[in-house]
Amino acid sequence: MARKPRIEFSGAFYHVIVRGNQKQRIFKDTADFQKYLLILTVYKNRMGSRIYAYVLMNNHIHLLIETGDIPLSKVMQGINQSYTLYFNRRYRTVGHLFQGRYKAILCDREAYLLGLVQYIHRNPLRAGIADRLDGYPWSSHHAYSGKKNPLGLVDTDHVLRLFSENRSRARRKYREFMAEGDAYDKNDVYTSIDQRLKGDDEFVDRILQLEKDAAKPWHRRPALDAIAAAIKQRHQVTLADMRSMRKSQPISWARKVFSILAHDKGYKAVEIGRYLDKDPSKLTTYLRERGVSEGEVKEASRLLKDSNLS
Repeated sequence: MARKPRIEFSGAFYHVIVRGNQKQRIFKDTADFQKYLLILTVYKNRMGSRIYAYVLMNNHIHLLIETGDIPLSKVMQGINQSYTLYFNRRYRTVGHLFQGRYKAILCDREAYLLGLVQYIHRNPLRAGIADRLDGYPWSSHHAYSGKKNPLGLVDTDHVLRLFSENRSRARRKYREFMAEGDAYDKNDVYTSIDQRLKGDDEFVDRILQLEKDAAKPWHRRPALDAIAAAIKQRHQVTLADMRSMRKSQPISWARKVFSILAHDKGYKAVEIGRYLDKDPSKLTTYLRERGVSEGEVKEASRLLKDSNLS
């Protein structure tokens, strides 16, 4: 039976599994692991994606990735092609490095994020190639434990806030959670609906409706990154500021303008909330009250249009 096309939209959250062709090794030494992480960082930043977790094993890779306004297919195409070119050039080989089409399960982020982070980070323990998480260098566990997060590859804030708003306490609770053992077994992780979705009935119905409507946000809506750039130009408030916990008047004002403008351009509160790392219910309040000057929204919209990105 032919595989159905991937469902892709801004803010989609995927568990991606990439395997070596015919189970071959895709990493042979430290330089290979480092090169892949560098490529992953480049494409994450270039495509506006978020990486919540990863583990690099000898012959396969797990990623937890949330897309921005560039669909997953473009992101993974760039990553896989770049690493394959590097690998073939270094080892003087030709042909495919990765096994056919990578697996990508579109998941309900709020329901599965923590369990998937745990499953991915504990992969080396289950494989018997490490006896403790700190002993395996090629996973994002170290970013969560506070040891290393080179070039800011892993977006740890959202996960850590699920444990505590206090960063030290959050890291401690994260370690306790990892020590509990696997919340999911392999069947839990890989079982999916329609071979591509993981979530409850409400989530699946919503995603299938998106597919039915052929919703491709990046084709007809301005990128959220472009809206953020317009807000920065207008209010001198960066995306990092809007995603932070700070509640100063300029930052709160900028969040409101961003939320209203993004909503006016066709984004839903849940999409805006995921992009800003904020509770969608708070954004719904902004949208209901529209408690900012309409002139501010119009000016930000003008800047967006002038940028040729709208």
